[in-house]
Amino acid sequence: MLFAEIKKTMESFDFNQISNERKLMLQPLITYIQNKVNNEEHIRLNFICTHNSRRSHLSQIWAQAAAAHYRINNLSCYSGGTKVTGMYSMIAETLKSAGFKIKELVKGENPVYSIKYGENSHPIIGFSKLYDDDFNPENQFAAIMTCSQADGGCPFIAGAEKRFPITFEDPKVSDGTTMQKEVYQQRSYQIGTEMLYVFSKIKSF
Repeated sequence: MLFAEIKKTMESFDFNQISNERKLMLQPLITYIQNKVNNEEHIRLNFICTHNSRRSHLSQIWAQAAAAHYRINNLSCYSGGTKVTGMYSMIAETLKSAGFKIKELVKGENPVYSIKYGENSHPIIGFSKLYDDDFNPENQFAAIMTCSQADGGCPFIAGAEKRFPITFEDPKVSDGTTMQKEVYQQRSYQIGTEMLYVFSKIKSF
């Protein structure tokens, strides 16, 4: 059961704002997830960006919440990077404003966050890590490249069954400006809308 505030945020998502080009980009991932559901196999999605600090976390968290919304079971979402930095604090603030309950478990350069999306859901543990970190699956997962730099810099992701380039613009460009909050919310809205669209297309049995 999703938190009411997250449901309210999702109600504001407009699939009509997703271009046909983006829908074509998302279709292979929809097909991958549907095949897993049809075969009653566990679905593992690893969202990968260079620093695992912004877009990959937003994608992981919104995908997990979207799957819960449509009651797609046997699904686990992960994230990682090609470098270790830290989950940027503005991501936590942006997700809070969307209704997620977030607690900072460990402070420091690479803080660790507990991110809950439902009353009885297991929290997502958010922190920056390499895509092949022990925290992530070793095989039988889909690698979803959320930034073009990571997609180009990682020609091969060991253990991945499939690889999907679904890239987003980096909200980091707004850091230190008066537009920062708005830009992060826009990117969260876009990613949330596209992840919800993906799972809206899945037929469960």
